[in-house]
Amino acid sequence: MKKTLAIVLALTMVLALGVTAFADEDPYEVGICQYMPHPALDLATQGFKDALVDEFGEDGVTFDEGNAGGEDSAVDPIIQGFVAADVDLILANATAPLQMAAAATDTIPVLGTSVTDYATALGIEDWTGTVGGNVSGTSDLAPLDQQAEVLHEMFPDAETVGLLYCSGEPNSIYQVNVIKGYLESEEMGYKCEMFPFTDVNDLPAVTQSACDGSDVIYVPTDNHVADNTQTIANIVLPAGVPVVAGEENICAGCGVVTLSISYYDLGYITGQMAAEILKGEADISEMPVQFAPEVTKEYNADNCAALNIEPPEGYVAIGAEEEAEEGEEAEETEEEPEAESTEG
Repeated sequence: MKKTLAIVLALTMVLALGVTAFADEDPYEVGICQYMPHPALDLATQGFKDALVDEFGEDGVTFDEGNAGGEDSAVDPIIQGFVAADVDLILANATAPLQMAAAATDTIPVLGTSVTDYATALGIEDWTGTVGGNVSGTSDLAPLDQQAEVLHEMFPDAETVGLLYCSGEPNSIYQVNVIKGYLESEEMGYKCEMFPFTDVNDLPAVTQSACDGSDVIYVPTDNHVADNTQTIANIVLPAGVPVVAGEENICAGCGVVTLSISYYDLGYITGQMAAEILKGEADISEMPVQFAPEVTKEYNADNCAALNIEPPEGYVAIGAEEEAEEGEEAEETEEEPEAESTEG
């Protein structure tokens, strides 16, 4: 009897030690630096967090989040805080956080998201699709040749295209230079003119110049444009000049059409990459930069109506898919049968 009791006690202690060891296992600590509050960047951050929680559970990962409010000077202290805390991984949401995180550490894994072109952002020549070292991530670039095709499909009779962008954003410069080549090709035949602005102070004047000198304006995925779409809308709509935007949220503010991605999906893919790194299943130095799996032709119904523009077939109104999904969920809730009575 004593021998049996001793065995039971021993097994109990082993199980207790195992449970304690499991309970005491530290969660992964992930630092998130987001450049500014903005719907697209917010969605990317949320998708990233959801992917990691889906993988490790709410108790398996903690997030230390910092938002720079669109100020470059506020990015570095956030990143340095992550480095000092020796977090397990850093998410750099947008170009400035990526640049500063890559410069701040060569040991902590850094994943970027909402970054258009990694070669431009990090000054990499002979780009092969992989950053190398401790950096990788996802790109928010919708194919620029297809964006040019959207503009041509919508405005085939236009002659001049104004390219409006912030001169301080390397990825914006990259985008307008590339799309300019497509728009000025023999196939499309547009004449393009650059309209760079330095900050919000000269944005209204530059936007007005773009309206005066253009039949159509194109704006890339540009953080400063994204943060000031109402300023642009207040100028382009009264002037009657349509804007083709590089992504959905800019289009929702000042554009008429866009070829856009899901920033939530982009963030979720980044989170899946992070999970592989944290579990030791992938070497970040060998992980190629990934892209959103789908692009969608979308239009801004209000701005199109204001400019008497009728999008062709194949374009989806911004917000229509979300409204449809919410409607389906509401119908399913209404159709749920009442629980059967258990009274006998």
